[in-house]
Amino acid sequence: MKQTFLIVCLSTVIVLVLGHFMCSPVGAQVSKEVLDSISTPNQVKTSIGTLEFLDGAPYPETAERVYDYLDTMRGVDAFLKGMPGASLQALIHGNHDVGAVECHQVMITDKLMDSASLFLTANTSTMYVIPTLNLKRDGATVVEAPMGMLGAFNDAWFRYMQDIGPAGPDKGKGGKYLVLPPDYEGDIPKGYFVVKSKTYNVWVFMRASIAKGLDAAAKNVKENLRIYPLSKKDNPPEMEFISGSGVAFNTIHPNNYLFYEHLNEWIQQEHIDMLDPETRGLFASIGIEKGKPFQPDERMKKILTDAVAIANAAARSIVWYPRVDGTLKGIEVYPDTNSAWQMAWVDKNVFFNGKDGKTMNSDARVMFHYPYTAVTPAMAVSKAGVGSDYGIAFVDSNKMPFDGSKTYKLNIPANPPAKDFWALTMYDNQTRSMLQTSQAFPTVGSQTEGLKQNEDGSYDIYFAPKPPKGFENNWLETVPGKGWFVGLRLYGPLEPWIEKTWRPSEIELVK
Repeated sequence: MKQTFLIVCLSTVIVLVLGHFMCSPVGAQVSKEVLDSISTPNQVKTSIGTLEFLDGAPYPETAERVYDYLDTMRGVDAFLKGMPGASLQALIHGNHDVGAVECHQVMITDKLMDSASLFLTANTSTMYVIPTLNLKRDGATVVEAPMGMLGAFNDAWFRYMQDIGPAGPDKGKGGKYLVLPPDYEGDIPKGYFVVKSKTYNVWVFMRASIAKGLDAAAKNVKENLRIYPLSKKDNPPEMEFISGSGVAFNTIHPNNYLFYEHLNEWIQQEHIDMLDPETRGLFASIGIEKGKPFQPDERMKKILTDAVAIANAAARSIVWYPRVDGTLKGIEVYPDTNSAWQMAWVDKNVFFNGKDGKTMNSDARVMFHYPYTAVTPAMAVSKAGVGSDYGIAFVDSNKMPFDGSKTYKLNIPANPPAKDFWALTMYDNQTRSMLQTSQAFPTVGSQTEGLKQNEDGSYDIYFAPKPPKGFENNWLETVPGKGWFVGLRLYGPLEPWIEKTWRPSEIELVK
């Protein structure tokens, strides 16, 4: 009886509801404003031209134009998102070019880095020691780090893995690190600092202090650094140290169509889990997919050639003119002063994941990876008297790029707050590497012999094709027709730098 009653009631409700809609005009419950907002006119004017539709259905010409634009956008995004991996790959290629291919073959700048090499914003003041690991080839690999090294492990997508030295588990005393490949299933022996990698390729960068001289620093490395596959720990190969000083080699990824071929090569080599599905899907949308050949047709090559040109311009714009009122606020060394001096890291965040730790700042990632290398939180921490800190000037006091045919002046106030030393190094706009001039080491600073000091204790530094008379030792050479920028490094930065009570002048155009 109850079931019959329920059925009758439900039937009555359905009839009433249907009757209401059947008696109402079609669309009477939806406003014209809503209908307009969800509809597509037959003609839509856009930045890529007028798009034609038949009551919402695109004509073939419209679809073709939109796909061209979509592929271009994806090509731009692939460059900006693929830059970390492409940069890391180029660094490893650079090692291979000088002969450091196997894990026990290590490039060392035993006579320091100079302008012969193309290496993003390298310095001329510390000794670089750069091993590279191939865990797919060698399996789990041991790195016995010497005492007193500063460095870190970065994976194939330029992500931070672990520090070496005072900020690492060895605490500056040296120790054995065991780097495990992404698919490692063996036992993990005791006695090692274990580093688990998401990728097969691993870039290891270390810096050795030269406070006791180059020879002493090189001796410490050569006598104590050991790298070998775990499987060969009982009979490790003899170490080979290959000098990178004064050697012309390239560690910078292409900025033209070759970028995509370069990126594809890396993705084919690497473990599939190097990238998340979303990023893999982006690359696949332009034809770069692991396990498949990258064979763009002429249409796609033309589109990608255009895309990389736009993307390269975007990267340079982000670096030279960061939008400090938006996504890149936090890059300024001296906030709210209109100063050109900027830091390498937005908010000194090496993970680019925002102040909440969960929101990726993709512009901040580009800001770092286009001109710089080496990712570790230790390089983004300002601690009085320890490590080093940096200020970079890409433009002059009028926010104009530096012109190599003109003369500029920078004042370094008295008592530069560096426990160890300070140095200014000049870089080439194109390569973001040291500017190649008659000065093989384009650096001037507290270690420069004969540096002229003003009566108030400050220093005037000049940037010009020829030195002003009397300031030959306070001069960095520029090249007419070439642009440049400069990095100020303080080794052992002190409180006045950290607290921003001491600051260099802006770089002024003299003539």
